[in-house]
Amino acid sequence: MNEKGIAVAGNMIVDILYPIKGFPKPGELTTIVGDSSRATGGCLCNDIINLAALDGSLHLTALGRIGNDDAGDFIMNRLQDLPNVDLEQIKREGVTSYTLVMADEVTKQRSFYQCRGANALFCEEDIDWDKLDVDLMHIGYILLLDALDEPDEAYGTKMARLLHTAQKRGIKTSIDVVTEAGERFRRVVAPALKFADYCIINEAEAQATTGIPLLTDDGTLLRENMPAALHKMKEMGVSTWAVIHCPEGGFGLDEKNRYFEVPGLKLPEGYIKGSVGAGDAFCSGVLYGAWKGMPLISAIELGTAAAACSLSQPGATEGMRSYEETMQLYRELR
Repeated sequence: MNEKGIAVAGNMIVDILYPIKGFPKPGELTTIVGDSSRATGGCLCNDIINLAALDGSLHLTALGRIGNDDAGDFIMNRLQDLPNVDLEQIKREGVTSYTLVMADEVTKQRSFYQCRGANALFCEEDIDWDKLDVDLMHIGYILLLDALDEPDEAYGTKMARLLHTAQKRGIKTSIDVVTEAGERFRRVVAPALKFADYCIINEAEAQATTGIPLLTDDGTLLRENMPAALHKMKEMGVSTWAVIHCPEGGFGLDEKNRYFEVPGLKLPEGYIKGSVGAGDAFCSGVLYGAWKGMPLISAIELGTAAAACSLSQPGATEGMRSYEETMQLYRELR
């Protein structure tokens, strides 16, 4: 690409993490086993912090909404520590979005309880396109940005219209999706795929979007169905890279529809401290690879290594390292 930089748009969230001892069944009780902690979260915060760590010289632009409150100040203070991040287009109004994260200390799985807050109002009109001089724009999470998830008569959704505007301005587009229960994927996600150069999502999101089974009822990965799901994402409109990530590895189709898979790293016992940001870390690695002009398999290797970095710490972004350090970890653990 032309190395103007990357814009990251969408969800800006404060995550409040509670370590628990197992998930309760309905009507049952579980124990919070330690102090709660607060961290920035969401697509914008996680990916932009990760990208800044991977490359301190990469120009990054943030596009999103937070509230005029303490939580909004918390996010701004964190992002202002990053000298290569432009915050001029952050809008402040209302209440900052927050997520209560229940993190099981035993299984390392987590569940999320989300308050939309200011994120629900983020829309294309918030973007000053004339000031947005970037090569690539990544936006997420679809299904968690209410104004952009709304129907659009011409493009299907407001998100699809926004992506179309970006492409018309010569900006490559990338999308991410949130994992949720329900039937909205085909209706809300599908229109955005038509205007996405890159789509980087997990196996559950890919299954819900494409309708191709990737998980059994007990959570076993149907690896043999990965190529079909990736081809379906391309058929639905993704122009360049379709990528699926999961604990077992990263899988993708490149711009020539060549299939690649990279197995997950062999992490030592006790290595995983938390999984709240692993998916965004993987996405950040693939995005950086796309921006740098790497072949897809190299970008997936970087994404796999970045996810491993994230897993080394309880929060979403604390474990991220520079590109050189991240790839050194990959070589050590592959």
